[in-house]
Amino acid sequence: MNKETEPRFHVYKSPIGYIRIQVKDGKILVIEFREVDTPLDSFATKSDEQTFSKCCIQLDEYFQGKRTEFSLPLQANGTDFQRSVWHELSKIPFGKTVSYMDIARRLHNPGSIRAVGAANGKNPISIIIPCHRVIGSDGSLTGYGGELWRKKWLLEHENKVANGLQSLF
Repeated sequence: MNKETEPRFHVYKSPIGYIRIQVKDGKILVIEFREVDTPLDSFATKSDEQTFSKCCIQLDEYFQGKRTEFSLPLQANGTDFQRSVWHELSKIPFGKTVSYMDIARRLHNPGSIRAVGAANGKNPISIIIPCHRVIGSDGSLTGYGGELWRKKWLLEHENKVANGLQSLF
C-alpha cells in the first residue's frame, strides 16, 4: 500500500469530543471517539474528501437533532458473525434500545449473548452503526468503547429528539 492509497484518518469535532473518521476508496471504514487528534491536511482521493465532508454534514445534522438516519457508504471490516451483528445493530430504530439477548435472538442464536457483546464492542463505525443502542437485559448501561458517559449522552439525545423526553438514566 503506497501513501496515495493508504486510508487516511481525519477528525470531526462533536459536542461529546473528537471523532476520528477513516475513509478509503470513498467508503467509511472507521468512526471512533478520541480524546485529542490532529487531522491530516490532505485526502488520498477526491472521493475520500467528498465522503468525509458528507459524513461531517450528516453528523452535524444528527447532533443538531435534524437527522435520525444516515446514508453514507460504509465498509465495516470484520468476521461474518461480527458483520451479522452490525447488520442487526443497523436495524435498531433511532431513539430505541435493545438488549444483547434481543440481538442474539434476532440472529437465531440465543446462546450467543457474549459473542454478540464482543462483536458489538468491535464495531468500527460508531454512531452510524448504532452500537450505543444496545443495553443490558435489565435496562442498565453496559460497556461502550467511547466511554459510558458518551453512550448515556447519545441515548438521551436520541430519546429527546425522538420522544421529547429529557432523561432516560
